[in-house]
Amino acid sequence: MLMFLQATYKSKRISLLILALNVFFLACPAFTNVEDPYRLRRVVIDPGHGGRDPGAIGRRSMEKDIVLAISLKLGGYINKYLPDVDVTYTRTGDEFVELHRRAEIANKNNADLFISIHANANTNSRIRGTDTFVMGLHTSKENLEVARRENAVILIEDDYDEQYEGFDPNSPESYIIFSLMQNTFLSQSLNFASHVQQQFRDRAGRIDRGVRQAGFLVLWQTTMPSVLIEVGFLSNEEEERFLMSEQGQAYIASAIFRAFRDYKTSIERKGEEFYASSNNRQESAAKQDQPENGLNGLESEPENSVKSEDSEKTDLITFKVQVGSSRNKIPLDSDFFNGLEDIEVFKSDGLFKYVVGNALTLEDIVALRKKISDIFPDAFIVAVRRGSLISLQEAINSN
Repeated sequence: MLMFLQATYKSKRISLLILALNVFFLACPAFTNVEDPYRLRRVVIDPGHGGRDPGAIGRRSMEKDIVLAISLKLGGYINKYLPDVDVTYTRTGDEFVELHRRAEIANKNNADLFISIHANANTNSRIRGTDTFVMGLHTSKENLEVARRENAVILIEDDYDEQYEGFDPNSPESYIIFSLMQNTFLSQSLNFASHVQQQFRDRAGRIDRGVRQAGFLVLWQTTMPSVLIEVGFLSNEEEERFLMSEQGQAYIASAIFRAFRDYKTSIERKGEEFYASSNNRQESAAKQDQPENGLNGLESEPENSVKSEDSEKTDLITFKVQVGSSRNKIPLDSDFFNGLEDIEVFKSDGLFKYVVGNALTLEDIVALRKKISDIFPDAFIVAVRRGSLISLQEAINSN
């Protein structure tokens, strides 16, 4: 395990991927771009599989055909009803596109959202329903199996060993690096995923299997909010018939479209609110040299402050695990922390961020993250220097 991690951290590709953690703070519309309100302008739609890769196979259908039809309908709805959004597809015909190439298309087009559409299968033909996955460290065997099946396509790609730095889709150890990537765009991805599942349930009448996390390569390499949608089970005869029908495909595509529309509206509204509040703060700052009565002690604390004298006096970089964040302060003896001890509190980006652990190496902190994952499945790794949160890329470059 240790050798795997050391080799992984040394690779240039992983270094670049870890850099994507910082993109969250640079690209999240809630925190940046005060010159103009944020607008969602570009979406990349990714029909899974294609060409020599059929994906899941039902009694009368193949995944690659079902998801292409749904994807084209989805893009058509966006073009018609949201003409200010540019739609790009990773494929528009029956062609094979490598997983890394799909992510490259999204990244090169500076997409604001990446939607990968798939269909599911199971040895139990009675299972049915829809799932929407976001990038993360899977906490169940079922989620791992779905990720393995979707990731296994790399085995038929040319030079897959070089392209994916020795990643083995059948090895549980290969997925541990995903724990470092969990928070890149987790909040926004979960937001959109929740909209999708709500629309499937309330408007399309599908069985809601929930929003889940798992280590999908196609999501791992994107640098924007990304989801992978499983629109149903081709192994279920009734659901396969629905997904093969023109009406069924239209229902699924329109449900995803409505989720996209609602997500776009919600994040643009937040962008407008942030734009307005930023302008108000700038105007207020111009009128007074120093802040006066309007701030209480908590709000006047510097960003990234932490109640730890030792950490403020040293340039030593340490790694910790963030277990939660909130706009309102949470008592450290709250049941939320499930008995965790030695919790530190940072204030950053308008949030209180709660961390545990104090490791000098990524290997040690990954072990802690794994240890508490059953209680805090969404926990992720952060780096600290002189009492402030810094990017993992900066931490790694400094070591």
